[in-house]
Amino acid sequence: MRPPDLTLDVVPDWIEQHCAVPDGFDAGTMLELVPEQLTFVQNHYAIRPTAKRGELAQAFVYRRSQLVRAQKWGKSPLIAAFVCAEGVGPVLFDGFAEGGELYRCNQHGCSCGWVYEYEPGEPMGRPWPTPLIQVTATTEDQTDNTYGALRPMIDRGPLSEVIPRTGEEFIRLPGGGRIDVVTSKATSRLGQRVTFVPQDETGIWTDSNGMTKTARTQRRGLAGMGGRAIETTNAWDPSENSVAQRTFESSAEDINRDFRLPPADWSFKDKRQRRRILQFNYAGVPWALKNLDGIEAEVNEMIEKDPSEAERFFGNRIVYGAGSWLRDGLWEDRWANAVAA
Repeated sequence: MRPPDLTLDVVPDWIEQHCAVPDGFDAGTMLELVPEQLTFVQNHYAIRPTAKRGELAQAFVYRRSQLVRAQKWGKSPLIAAFVCAEGVGPVLFDGFAEGGELYRCNQHGCSCGWVYEYEPGEPMGRPWPTPLIQVTATTEDQTDNTYGALRPMIDRGPLSEVIPRTGEEFIRLPGGGRIDVVTSKATSRLGQRVTFVPQDETGIWTDSNGMTKTARTQRRGLAGMGGRAIETTNAWDPSENSVAQRTFESSAEDINRDFRLPPADWSFKDKRQRRRILQFNYAGVPWALKNLDGIEAEVNEMIEKDPSEAERFFGNRIVYGAGSWLRDGLWEDRWANAVAA
């Protein structure tokens, strides 16, 4: 999927100036978006040519986004960066620039000194006045994928001045906003008028665990505030009719679906071709490529007991529990429609 012609380019630049790498050998250095991540960010913040200053969700091409990638690709740190931006960054459309206008951090409570200059005709951004964000997953362990990356991303970088306290259960934001954690067992905040909702692992959000209802309730809350959502997930089991599957198969045109599927004629059962699939899935993320042998070893062990799950999680393919491929023509039709659009 190519980058859009009109987008809030100030957002990815803001992320790279304010979001710290949360852990690992590079912890504390500023996050650098690789091209695959950058394209997703740009598409999520794509602006309609007819957008008007003051519009909220309706200013954007997409009402919500879906990112489908293999495990270890790095979805959680990326979504943590989105949370930072939606909390205190310039994520709302603020009109088209005549050229030379500036976004200054010091006008928004941050003394890092960063200044962004807009080009003529470029969409401009401004922060939410009172953001309310719900980091959502089925369990606390899954919410910690994002929340556990979010806290050090703030604490180890310039955002620690803007957001000085990052609690274990919630984070207070300037202007009375906050970041909350929501799970299937802690849904008391559902129904609130949220501004941004990252929904993690929606491939296992189903009717049986109550998460389908959670997704619907959050989307109603977003609609009331002009907010938007991002789903992240591994490939799903199509026999479960998950939220991720429903999003992918929806006829709605205002959903940004980013699903980089490996070639269908490469067999995950064949060791050589499985290596090619892994190289394809992690080609854009150098931190995973460095550990490709370790990922492959994990896959080989999983295949012994659950080959279908291994192919979904690491092959990034939609397969049934018994190992069947997604129904004929589904991906090809969806891809053809996306290209035509």
